[in-house]
Amino acid sequence: MYIAMNRFRVRLGKESAFEELWARREIHLDRVPGFVEFHLLRGPVREDYALYASHAVWESKAAFETWTKSEAFRAAHRDAGQGAPLTVGHPEFEGFETMLELRPATPAAA
Repeated sequence: MYIAMNRFRVRLGKESAFEELWARREIHLDRVPGFVEFHLLRGPVREDYALYASHAVWESKAAFETWTKSEAFRAAHRDAGQGAPLTVGHPEFEGFETMLELRPATPAAA
């Protein structure tokens, strides 16, 4: 499994506009081979920004890299500059390969 994250520093007072931009954005992930799930996360508020992260889970790093070279990727990022007035600086990408995964044990049959 591979997790691709972008961290966004959203200007204070622009949080709702940032969230709305993502809610109406066509992300184009749901039809991409190897895509598992996506989350937009709201984090702590700092002195001059609110921290957000986009969090996409992929079956593998190779699946993620294939997506970054696809037409779906270009389409998903075509209007990415619209969010620039809402953020402080550029998003910061972080990619993680899963080294350990734990899940809850399934309950025993009664």
